[in-house]
Amino acid sequence: MDHPGPPQFIAVGDSLQLAPRDPDPEADYEWTISEAPLASEATVGDDAVEQFIPDVPGRYTATLRTPSDQFDLSIRVFPSDRRPTGEGSGSGRSGQSGYSGMSGQSGSARPFKSGGVSGSGSGALGESSGEGSGRPRIRLDAEIEGDEAVVTATPTPNPASTQDADELDIEFMLDDRDGVTEGDVTIDDRELRIPLEAIGEQVRVHAVAIGDSYSVADAVTVDRLTDDEELVTDGGVTTTGNFAVHRPNDPPEWGKRVTLYEIYVRGFAADDEEAETTFEALENRLDYMEELGVDCLWLTPVLQHDGAPHGYNITDFFSIADDLGDREDYESFVEAAHERDMAVLFDLVMNHSARDHPYFQDAYQNPDSEYYDWYEWQDNGEPGTYFGWEYIANFDFTNLEVREHLLEAVDEWAEVADGFRCDMAWAVPESFWKEMRERLKSKDPEFLLLDETIPYIADFHEGMFDIHFDTTLYFTLRQVGNGHQPAESILDAVEGRKRSAFPDHAAFMLYMENHDETRYVVECGDEATKAAAGALFTLPGIPMLYGGQELGQRGRRDHLAWDHAREEIREHYDDLIQLKENHPALGENGDLERIEYEADDASKVVAFGREGEDTEYVVLLNFGEGTETVGIDKTVDATDLVSGDSIAAEEGLTVDDVAVVEVDE
Repeated sequence: MDHPGPPQFIAVGDSLQLAPRDPDPEADYEWTISEAPLASEATVGDDAVEQFIPDVPGRYTATLRTPSDQFDLSIRVFPSDRRPTGEGSGSGRSGQSGYSGMSGQSGSARPFKSGGVSGSGSGALGESSGEGSGRPRIRLDAEIEGDEAVVTATPTPNPASTQDADELDIEFMLDDRDGVTEGDVTIDDRELRIPLEAIGEQVRVHAVAIGDSYSVADAVTVDRLTDDEELVTDGGVTTTGNFAVHRPNDPPEWGKRVTLYEIYVRGFAADDEEAETTFEALENRLDYMEELGVDCLWLTPVLQHDGAPHGYNITDFFSIADDLGDREDYESFVEAAHERDMAVLFDLVMNHSARDHPYFQDAYQNPDSEYYDWYEWQDNGEPGTYFGWEYIANFDFTNLEVREHLLEAVDEWAEVADGFRCDMAWAVPESFWKEMRERLKSKDPEFLLLDETIPYIADFHEGMFDIHFDTTLYFTLRQVGNGHQPAESILDAVEGRKRSAFPDHAAFMLYMENHDETRYVVECGDEATKAAAGALFTLPGIPMLYGGQELGQRGRRDHLAWDHAREEIREHYDDLIQLKENHPALGENGDLERIEYEADDASKVVAFGREGEDTEYVVLLNFGEGTETVGIDKTVDATDLVSGDSIAAEEGLTVDDVAVVEVDE
């Protein structure tokens, strides 16, 4: 039985799920609001998992009593008019994504359940009356100075805001789990100082920037090291004497460098008639993927299922699907991938089970079943679900047995994977994801967490996920390919991450198709497909290919037509993967710059700059048919880094689909 987690930041009227961590389903838990502003009348119920809806701004303490201890959880509540809105905010900060069929709501990216109470009162900590609009961002850093740990906050206004950074307020919160109190620290504007003698094993500091609304919180950790302790991480850790500083919300560095490849497990290698199992057939294709140049493999679900070929309707969360092989076969595939320096992402499905799951079968129309309370139920007796999906049933995450069961499954498969791609992340409570992340990262800080959230939600980078589906860029690439938006709108999509208030350290997976979507080439044609592929490998982010994309595959979930691969498409992806390998500034960490450009059909063309530490590039994409000449206001070497040919022309640079040139100093 553990503490309920880090301090929380929400607004008046929003709902926050309170839940014990590592719960014992047989134990008794009790929540109380032990501290609150004088004007507050907010309370919580008597269940182990509760929803807290604050009624006035200020600071609250929720206390969890367990059979052996009690824990305090600090909650900072902002006025309702400070609630984040706009791009990337979901439907308000509910803190309970996953609330679905039981309320009759379905299909929302992040269903919002408000207490309907407006903020009132005055003098709330951190209030700001600055003018402007949009949600700010924040970054925390820490270093050891003499006998103190110094935490510095760097706020950044929203791109749409009229505020300057120095007009933004900062609110720090200490983690209740660490034993450091406000009386131990000193705060001066954007700086918090902690005497080293006050730090036990560690101290975690959280903070938000506050303007018209409050930012996604960031965090920094200072650990006291023992003489024989080593922190094993992939960068991001600074050690000084007996202390180590790291930023827990930063994605693992290895995850930002990869080229991802999604494998639809029941169609990818179906042509292999000699392999005894599907995993053996997949293993036989690893040399192909190594030659292609991908280095992180996302497998669609591999657990026991109800027979649907996609595998997302799970009937046993602890067994490998018998139509694919057994656990030994799966682990053999993972080991073979590791031998080729490829990471493997396990597709984690937590929101629901199949209706063929034996627990659901026992519970359906049987209120006396021991599993009845494992599921959400609608008033008509049917299970809660989304979009009318008839083969799955949503779990009820207020049930401690459900949480324990799923966390045990997390532990089981984390041992044989390098990360999780988390299905329907928007449909699972944030309290569960936050517990899962800390549980996994405490064992392996480099374990990678990728969320599927449509549309994306900035708060999901607050102690939950490392990398996010860039659903905005995906949709924009489709619109551009169909001629509904100008090509330059892809830059608006990337810049939308900051408008949506994602922290600058958040990472994004770039994709143009997956197993849920029509193939891009079918919808948009060859020319736009090649340009869109160029966008994946030249815009900031982690490119992802869906198996067969590089072959010109047209069927969404068909068996791959290996014998009918289109060589010109494959060669195009070969060139782009090599381009990314040779020029890291085109990847996640390079800066994106808008530049002036001219073209006869400017709606089909976009040019932009990418800049690394020592090199600057210009990328040109042409989504239209034929060759376009693009004039740019920069002096460049006209050798195209994709093709190796000169693309110089009298009035600029010629581009068929994608070209990249280096800027002359």
